[in-house]
Amino acid sequence: MSGRIKDEDVAYIRDRAPIDEVVADYVQLKNAGGGQKKGLCPFHDEKSPSFHVTPSKGYFHCFGCQTGGDVIAFLMKIDHLTFTETIERLADRIGYTLRYEESNSPSSGPVVTSGTRNRLIAAHAEAAKFYQEQLNTSPDAAHGRELLTKRGFDKAACQQFGVGYSPDEWDGLTKHLRTLGYSIDELELAGLSKMGQRGPIDKFRNRLMWPIKDISGDIVGFGARKLASDEADQGPKYLNTSETPIYKKSQVLYGLDVAKKEIAKKRQAVIVEGYTDVMAAHLAGITTAVATCGTAFGADHIRILRRLLMDDDAFRGEVIFTFDGDAAGQKAALRAFSEDQKFVTQTFVAVEPDGLDPCELRQEKGDLALRDLIARRVPLFEFAIRAELAHHKLETAEGRVNALNAAAPLVAQIRDKSLRPEYTRLLAGWLGVEVEIVTRAVAQGARSASQQPRNDGEEVIAQPNFRPDPNEARLILEREVLKSRLQEPQLFEGDLWSSIEAGAFTHPAYSAMRTAIDSHEKLSPDAITDENLRALFTELSVEPIRADGKPTQIYVASIVARLREVAISRSIADLKSSLQRLNPVENEIEYNAAFAQLVSLESARRSLHDLALGSL
Repeated sequence: MSGRIKDEDVAYIRDRAPIDEVVADYVQLKNAGGGQKKGLCPFHDEKSPSFHVTPSKGYFHCFGCQTGGDVIAFLMKIDHLTFTETIERLADRIGYTLRYEESNSPSSGPVVTSGTRNRLIAAHAEAAKFYQEQLNTSPDAAHGRELLTKRGFDKAACQQFGVGYSPDEWDGLTKHLRTLGYSIDELELAGLSKMGQRGPIDKFRNRLMWPIKDISGDIVGFGARKLASDEADQGPKYLNTSETPIYKKSQVLYGLDVAKKEIAKKRQAVIVEGYTDVMAAHLAGITTAVATCGTAFGADHIRILRRLLMDDDAFRGEVIFTFDGDAAGQKAALRAFSEDQKFVTQTFVAVEPDGLDPCELRQEKGDLALRDLIARRVPLFEFAIRAELAHHKLETAEGRVNALNAAAPLVAQIRDKSLRPEYTRLLAGWLGVEVEIVTRAVAQGARSASQQPRNDGEEVIAQPNFRPDPNEARLILEREVLKSRLQEPQLFEGDLWSSIEAGAFTHPAYSAMRTAIDSHEKLSPDAITDENLRALFTELSVEPIRADGKPTQIYVASIVARLREVAISRSIADLKSSLQRLNPVENEIEYNAAFAQLVSLESARRSLHDLALGSL
């Protein structure tokens, strides 16, 4: 992993990267006079162009959705890149070699220059071309082509996903890349070649090859499926590129480069288990499907999806896990139960009862069957509880008691306390017992869980009634806004801070901190009399802000917009509930006033949503 890009280089890229040329890759621009260019905004639907670019100043702005910024902000938003990825892409575009600061972290690995990174990516691109050519033309690839055809993938589908074939030769790819000027050291560093007893040889031989791309679309590794028999090839059935300076399997999702915009647009991500499952899903019209690459779905993958889903409050999207219907698949689904607690968004499971994976389901029953599988998803909590109940004989009293004792702790583990009563009632219905009995069992499970030592690396909360959990996903956005306000107050221009709704900070501690900030022109620890609040002030003042690189006004404006959108969404939900209780005939005036307020809130929420997309 590279170290931090030097600030001087970031400034150089910001000043030298031509914003009009970068934007023109995505938007057809026309001269608008006064040194400006304009076109249709890529961030919202419009018929008349309101998206303006000023090349001399290096800024863009849409007068329709109010999105704006510099060339870095534009590329980050439109391609869902991190700050570092954006700088590296722009540097490559203008031919500038970036310099990185040495990292003090022992796990950060060696520093890799942008030039080396570009060479490794270019080598992978050439390798992908080589593998694709082999699949299309080599007689030795006939078995691979036949296998793909049987799985329902024709030549066009294979070309769409860049599927290839690594020849059954010791050094076919290595020789090819050497003729293109790549050194043995570069090929080894890239994970494409390795040293054999008689010299360098290919890492992959006689396998179907899937190029693995990062979120920006650069090929950084390969996934490979064995074609030979176990007797001829004793290696694993699936083999992935080893960890390299450009490939970290825990930070990559296969298919994300083509699914990212649909995930952000639909607020949905479908997690499947293999490369062919991703292909099958996309070909069936499920364009939000991605897969992990030879590793379990983990915290880094969650972080990536959060950035696309903007997962900061309940009901802001959904993550759907698909698992095989066999025992292993069900076990994987239950493992995801604990990971779900790291999401605030709704999490679902789609399990095929006949044990077919998505690729097999499409092959045997067609595209519609695969789309129906996703449509029939069930909440992960429900799946986990029902899976536990299936192990018990509910027709006997002893079986129901054992099932209750096993399932109640699962309900108690649900972090969102507002969901626990609903699942308590559901569990009572599934067991056929009184709700009060299940309520007591769940409460006992919650007490037992709170008494056990935590093993997930989270800090033990000394004062649970005041100090918020720093890792509470539902509260991360509130925390981030407060940190930014305390650490970078100059980034809150105009009425940005005062515009935040009164009820935006839902945790009592965060609400108290907001009140303290409003009560002092410049808040300091000495001005805070409450000991708990003073401790929280110090904590928020030193905790790093989660921005990629130095926080900017764009970043602060974006997270404030997201926080306000969440607050307004809660107001909309409350107002809709009130409308349902009003009779439009008997309470016409009150009903019309509430409906008008709802329309106004919905308009404000949409505007804030568009502004919030600037953090992607």
